[in-house]
Amino acid sequence: MDIKKLRSKIDTIDENILRLLNERTKAVLKIGKIKSKKGKTFYVPHREQKIINNLIKKNRGPFPQEAVKEIFREILTTSLSLQKKLRIAYFGPETTFTHLAAIKNFGRNAKFISVKSISDVFDEVEKDRADYGVVPIENSTEGIVNHTLDMFVDSELKICSEILMKISLYLISKAKDMSKIKRIYSHFQPIAQSRNWIEDNLPNVQLIEVASTAKAAQMAYKDSKSAAITSKLAANLYKLNILAANIEDKADNFTRFLVIGKDFPEVSGKDKTSIMFSIKDRVGALYDMLIPFKKHNINLTKIESRPSKRKAWEYIFFVDFMGHINNKGVKEALSELSKECVFLKVLGSYPGS
Repeated sequence: MDIKKLRSKIDTIDENILRLLNERTKAVLKIGKIKSKKGKTFYVPHREQKIINNLIKKNRGPFPQEAVKEIFREILTTSLSLQKKLRIAYFGPETTFTHLAAIKNFGRNAKFISVKSISDVFDEVEKDRADYGVVPIENSTEGIVNHTLDMFVDSELKICSEILMKISLYLISKAKDMSKIKRIYSHFQPIAQSRNWIEDNLPNVQLIEVASTAKAAQMAYKDSKSAAITSKLAANLYKLNILAANIEDKADNFTRFLVIGKDFPEVSGKDKTSIMFSIKDRVGALYDMLIPFKKHNINLTKIESRPSKRKAWEYIFFVDFMGHINNKGVKEALSELSKECVFLKVLGSYPGS
């Protein structure tokens, strides 16, 4: 078969893909009407996870698995926006990594609401000015975002899903020559994530911490002798030159974000649960708290402690583990755990990334 015939075959396949996409969209719109009449939620992360997991299992190649995820994520977010234009609050101005994470999860057609702080994200969702919120929770290099953890102590909002995003850092500037740079602006985390690169390439520049990577881009736009460490999107938005790409010190630099809302998702088959608890101050107390998880063969993926801010030397523990709140083993483990806690709160059971 020659190239002309192969291209003709591809054209026919593409037309079939387009036809099937429109057929799928018609079914999605019918579901949207039913949800609207019954007052059901439009964002269903456990259903999205099941769709993608099922397709990955059935994919025999040669089309790559990651590409399957990306393409169907785009189909799912577009379908969601056609059912309802959700309002999404996020921490930071446009082009911050939290903004990019929100776009990745909800698609470009959602209504995005930029707020100035993590507490404002919680406030927007609690007061129904936003349907969901997106906040950072941890970075693979720099660790946990403490303020996000602290917000869950008093908030009744739930974790609905998580977003794991690779962070690629760019040095951008009005200048075209890196030797002209005297100052670098960025949020403290990107500075920390690229410190070795800065020391190797721009050891004598002044490092200035600002509230966000978007603010850093704005400062670089005003000053031709400065640069910003930020996202590629910021370079496009502010029409700045990319002086260096992928300057993060570690190639596997990921940030985990949480989607917060008012509902628990159902079981997806690949779930994670987050809890917080406080324990009585006694020898071996924390060790005893972990026994129920071992007993019921539950895999803990993270444990963090934070001061309660209510009493000196009193701590709250945050734990992530695999499994859903509706799983039998998880129910039994949490029941046993609660008997030894001062308090126990389930923050969410949601599809794991």
